[in-house]
Amino acid sequence: MLFKLKGPNVALLQIDHVSEKVGVNLPLNVILPDDLTRGGKALEERKVLYLLHGLSDDASAWQRYTNIEILARAHGLVVVMPTAGRSFYANMANGQAYFSYITEELPAWLAATFRISSARENTFVAGLSMGGYGAFKAAFLRPDLYSAACSLSGVLAMNALLAPPDKVENPALMQEFDLLFGGLDKLSGSLHDPMTWLKNAAASSAPLPRLYAACGLEDDLLPLNRLFVHAASQAGVPLHYEEEPGGHEWIFWQKQIEKFILAI
Repeated sequence: MLFKLKGPNVALLQIDHVSEKVGVNLPLNVILPDDLTRGGKALEERKVLYLLHGLSDDASAWQRYTNIEILARAHGLVVVMPTAGRSFYANMANGQAYFSYITEELPAWLAATFRISSARENTFVAGLSMGGYGAFKAAFLRPDLYSAACSLSGVLAMNALLAPPDKVENPALMQEFDLLFGGLDKLSGSLHDPMTWLKNAAASSAPLPRLYAACGLEDDLLPLNRLFVHAASQAGVPLHYEEEPGGHEWIFWQKQIEKFILAI
């Protein structure tokens, strides 16, 4: 049985480009509405969703495991899926500035290359796990850039990194944390700490993006999400939060990203 999808066709661009902020060639996947010659909106008028991957993934993950292309087509979205390795979207001690790449260099490059909008009202950011952390990090540290942000099963408290003794006794992991955050001893209270984001937001008059978060009831990161939600409530930071059956898995994230796209 044949059926016709609503919305414009989409073009998928798979790009490799050199980032000055990171200093290496980075894969980048972009979904563009493909109806510009048939009276569709210009790209600078479209909503743009930056979709961030998790710790073990790359720029291709959202396309491989969800129907994000169908959602982009149905809603006429531009979807940008960058690569950030295991960076936790940080400006790292070795000079690889992934946070600056995601929030500054990449939007400017896309605007210059494709005329994709960088206007706050058209710009959104979302991610899963490490990418959920990254999406909220971008939203709290650069609230001027985004209209809304979504964290799915995000690492929204650093207890998971600070608490387990086996991690502290792992030299390779400690070296990685040194590279990412300057060491675990410097993590709490820093700009890498979600609790610091809430504290600073509560003390600031700058408007935050609309914040959405969700976590599965069977997800190991559920306690961290609940801790963040409670802290946000205590700080007076508005946050729409959902819990539903599911674990740290793509079936859950697929359902939740569709909800977020409908909300924006």
